[in-house]
Amino acid sequence: MDSQQIDDGMRQALFQAQIAYRIHEVPIGAVVIQNGRVIGTGYNLRELSEDATGHAEIFAIQEACRAIGSWRLEDCDLYVTVEPCLMCAGAILNARIKNLYYGSVNQKGGVVNSLYQVLNDQRFNHQVNVTGGVLAAESKQIMQSFFKAARRRKKLARRSGQAK
Repeated sequence: MDSQQIDDGMRQALFQAQIAYRIHEVPIGAVVIQNGRVIGTGYNLRELSEDATGHAEIFAIQEACRAIGSWRLEDCDLYVTVEPCLMCAGAILNARIKNLYYGSVNQKGGVVNSLYQVLNDQRFNHQVNVTGGVLAAESKQIMQSFFKAARRRKKLARRSGQAK
């Protein structure tokens, strides 16, 4: 796969992250692509759904499985704007995703390269080809912008006497 296709896939994931940003969710987006066609999309909905599993990757994988009628996504690529957490890495392994492309690192919770290398652990029955740093600056920027705005909202709420 050429770098233009990879960048295009990540731009689609960044679009999903923008949706999350607009609804005040942590702006992480994900897309699953099979043979050049998007078959699953997702963005974080953990806050609105009050569900700890409401991660972008989970939604994108679920939608992709429904689209092809199988839990096996062996010939699929997953693009996600931030390095996946342990839960999402487990879902990626279990779905047998072929390639993972992610944007920015997640030094506090990423288990693809930062804290662990779960997707390349030979003890599992499946390994994933991993490429990190795809449009990393864009992914990092949207996260920084989100948390800056969230801190500003929280500060304004405190000033006005609101709890949130």
